[in-house]
Amino acid sequence: MKELVEFRAEILKALGQPTRLKIIDFLRDGERCVCEIFPAIGEEQSNTSRHLNMMQSAGVLSRRKDGLKIYYAIKRPEILEVIDIVTGIVKQDIYGRHSLLKAA
Repeated sequence: MKELVEFRAEILKALGQPTRLKIIDFLRDGERCVCEIFPAIGEEQSNTSRHLNMMQSAGVLSRRKDGLKIYYAIKRPEILEVIDIVTGIVKQDIYGRHSLLKAA
């Protein structure tokens, strides 16, 4: 059985890629069909599907099929909290660098 550290690494790996972050941001408002996701994030359908499958396998997204359409949603709201924390850290870092440059 996988250790907890490996499961955590899988989730963080699933979040640690720009295309995947665009997908997460697009899914903030709820479930969406693949047919809506790939044009919204500006990626090819095949590439988007690969990322969606990877995030679903890691437990970040849930998936359901309705006829020919496949819908994805963020599996747990805590995923958005993690992204928001990282965003806050990045903004603070950028602000700190900007302040240092102005003082120089």
